[in-house]
Amino acid sequence: MQPSPAPYEERLTAPRSWWLVSFLVGLAFALILLPFGTLPMLGGLAGGTAVAAVAASSYGAVRIRVVGDSLIAGEARVPVAALGEAEILDPEEARAWRTYKADTRAFLLLRAYIPRAVRVVVTDPEDPTPYLYLSTREPERLIEALTAAKAAA
Repeated sequence: MQPSPAPYEERLTAPRSWWLVSFLVGLAFALILLPFGTLPMLGGLAGGTAVAAVAASSYGAVRIRVVGDSLIAGEARVPVAALGEAEILDPEEARAWRTYKADTRAFLLLRAYIPRAVRVVVTDPEDPTPYLYLSTREPERLIEALTAAKAAA
């Protein structure tokens, strides 16, 4: 028996321009190693590009999922029963909650290249975290999945 698919899953992938930057990093390594010959230059190009690409890929590998009765955001796993009201933040409001409105106790899963976000209040009295700030490209779908998971729990 296969487990049912997650009602919501999103990978916060890095923008396409970061892959160009990865190549440019490799090119910079190649130019640095150019005085040592062709083989070191090619090694610098391949190695520098690979290291930069792995860094971009790992930064963009974080996921947000609603599975069963839990919200999994990066390394955090929170039962939906411990979550309260969720609100969609437009780009301007999201910037405010990332900066001057931010609480130092909050869990922030933010990616600056994703302009919209969702703020979910944590209602568990034993948890010192006041809210979760989650960057997302599909805030409406995330809130729908959270609502459905709360109703099912």
